Amino acid sequence: MGDRSSSGPHRPGGRLGTAGGHERPAPERHANAQREATVPTVNPTATMDESKTAPIPVVTPSGLVVTDASENVSDVPTPSAEGRPTRIETDSLGSREIPADAYWGIHTSRALENFPIAKRPISVYPDLIVALASVKQAAARANAEIGVLEAHKAELIDRACQLIIDGRYHDQFVVGVMQGGAGTSTNMNANEVIANIALELDGHEKGDYSHLHPIDDVNRSQSTNDTYPTAIKIGLTFALGHLLDELALLRDSFAAKAAEFRNILKVGRTQLQDAVPMTLGQEFHGFATTLTEDHARLTETKWLLAEINLGATAIGTGITADPGYAAAAVRHLNVITGLNLETAPDLIESTSDAGAFMSFSGSLKRSAIKLSKICNDLRLLSSGPQAGLGEINLPARQAGSSIMPGKVNPVIPEVVNQVAFSVAGADVTVTMAAEGGQLQLNAFEPVIAHSLLQSITWMAQAFRTLRINCVDGITANEERLGAMVGSSVGVITALTPHIGYAASAALAKSALLTGRNVADLVVEAKLMSREEVTRLLSPARLSGLEVVTTAIPVIQADAIREARSDTE
Repeated sequence: MGDRSSSGPHRPGGRLGTAGGHERPAPERHANAQREATVPTVNPTATMDESKTAPIPVVTPSGLVVTDASENVSDVPTPSAEGRPTRIETDSLGSREIPADAYWGIHTSRALENFPIAKRPISVYPDLIVALASVKQAAARANAEIGVLEAHKAELIDRACQLIIDGRYHDQFVVGVMQGGAGTSTNMNANEVIANIALELDGHEKGDYSHLHPIDDVNRSQSTNDTYPTAIKIGLTFALGHLLDELALLRDSFAAKAAEFRNILKVGRTQLQDAVPMTLGQEFHGFATTLTEDHARLTETKWLLAEINLGATAIGTGITADPGYAAAAVRHLNVITGLNLETAPDLIESTSDAGAFMSFSGSLKRSAIKLSKICNDLRLLSSGPQAGLGEINLPARQAGSSIMPGKVNPVIPEVVNQVAFSVAGADVTVTMAAEGGQLQLNAFEPVIAHSLLQSITWMAQAFRTLRINCVDGITANEERLGAMVGSSVGVITALTPHIGYAASAALAKSALLTGRNVADLVVEAKLMSREEVTRLLSPARLSGLEVVTTAIPVIQADAIREARSDTE
């Protein structure tokens, strides 16, 4: 059952934006791992005496973890524990029945009971699952190398981890994204799944931990307090790679539109009031430049995630780990992931401090908010289409109203706006969680991980839908843009070096009162010839692509008076 979620090989250490590295998997990489979440067949939270009466946690195909049978969730089956095979597992708190076909064990079952909060399993973030398996794989190799783990056990753990890295068994990572315990439940879930996969590979039954133990062997030389934050940073790095890829594609889409619209004049605006002419291409080029800068800033955050505390164990002293473990583990981890990770110089500080997550979150927020501003502009520029600006047309994606026939709304920019709002809120969550740490550990890294991974996931998907369903299909209303430029008094600014400020002001007033074309008024006032006006008001000159300023000639007083008389 555990391998149903396989959807092809996963390649850790994937391409990060435009940086080097191995090819990353497609965005749909772990879709099956998320959709085919396992439904526990018996109550994993009940003691042996309670298994027939306690509520049964259910992980639905949509990724919800439901523990209350009274909840109204249409796609949640309500299996009974009766008649289904189980196994007995024991921890320091007692014994419990565990579904015989589950790869997770008693520690995971307790977490399902304790944290029915988000109703989203950690498997909704495949990059985190791959990162966890990568850390455990590196630990097994390091432990074998330094002689603290039998070679046969290390090989089994290594093989089990590789299966998870390849995309299998993700449906067994069922603990909720929101949990107490500083990530212990996630670490235990990983230990149990890896141990039971390894046991099967060796011909043993799940739960027969006398041959290979989740904690004594899989978790050897480790603590949740070093493996979990290390896995978070690796998972974020993998996810960042996909985000940067999508951001680069969106930037290129805006740049293509900038080239397409390069000769289309429009009126620029400041404070929502008419300013001076520019081209629509310049406006879209500005959007592309903004995204280019964001790509660079996000790329710079990689170094924040490269410093890890693997080998710190509980609080940074390295207790229970061989002195050679940390260096060996990081070396193996770099080979497995293709990253360039480094052991923090002060493991005490690194274990308790969450500053890197705050900085990373701030960079995500910066990018999301700047893109949200661009989406605001797209909505304004496309407003109307009859009574608004109506300068551009956004692709019609769906009916806009249940009462107003024919109405089409800018739904794609709107959803990107909402993603930005969520990312900004997640940044506040990360900030408060980082502040909430105490003494040698921050217990709130689960909400930090969830907030950051959700932000990255939503942003990448928002970038993609904005590009495909909006930007690529934008068209310009050239006739309307031309008419607005022709009647705009803003173009008179381009003539002030040649006809003087006083004459320009008088002509601007006349154009506002009469609604007439500025070029016509200049020619009628005999201030310039038609050829001169046409040359100075060309798209290249109005948009600043050609230098227009020359020495201002002396304007005769009678010409100024004539221009003014037209306004009276």
